[in-house]
Amino acid sequence: MNRATVDVWVGIFVAIGLAAVVFLSLKAGNLLVTSNAPGYRLEAAFDNIGGLKVRAPVKAAGVNVGRVESIALDPVTYQAVATLRIDKQYAFTKDTIASILTSGLLGEVYVGLDIGGDEEMLADGGRIGKTQSAIVLEKLVGQFMLNQASSLASEKK
Repeated sequence: MNRATVDVWVGIFVAIGLAAVVFLSLKAGNLLVTSNAPGYRLEAAFDNIGGLKVRAPVKAAGVNVGRVESIALDPVTYQAVATLRIDKQYAFTKDTIASILTSGLLGEVYVGLDIGGDEEMLADGGRIGKTQSAIVLEKLVGQFMLNQASSLASEKK
C-alpha cells in the first residue's frame, strides 16, 4: 500500500470516530430524540423538580412512554409545572401518580408514572392530580445533621 492510500483510510477512520463521539454526546445529553411518534400532552405540578430537565424521559413500569416537553413556574401556586409529551399508543387513568425519580445515585432524573385503577382516562391537555416531588439529597443530609446536633445538645444537658 502506498502512503496516499494509508492516509485516506486513516482519514476515514478518524471521521467515523468523530461521528461516533458526536452521536454519543447527543444521545447522552438527551438532545437526540429518536421517537417522532405523535402524542398528547399532560401537565403535572410539583413542589420541587430537583434536577429534572426538558427532554427527560417519562417512564411507566420502566418503559419510556414520552418526554418532558417544557417546565415552567406557576405564578399563582409557585409550583413547577412540567408538560409531558406522551406517545399516542399509551393511555393513563385519571388517578395516575407522577413522581420525579432518579436512576441510581447519580443517574438521570426522569418522571415516573404509576397507573391507578380509575376507568376514566386522561385526555390531551389533562392534568395529573397526584404528584410526588423530587427527593433532594442535600435537604435530607441537612435534616439528619440538624437532628444529630439536637440530640447531642440534649444529651449534654
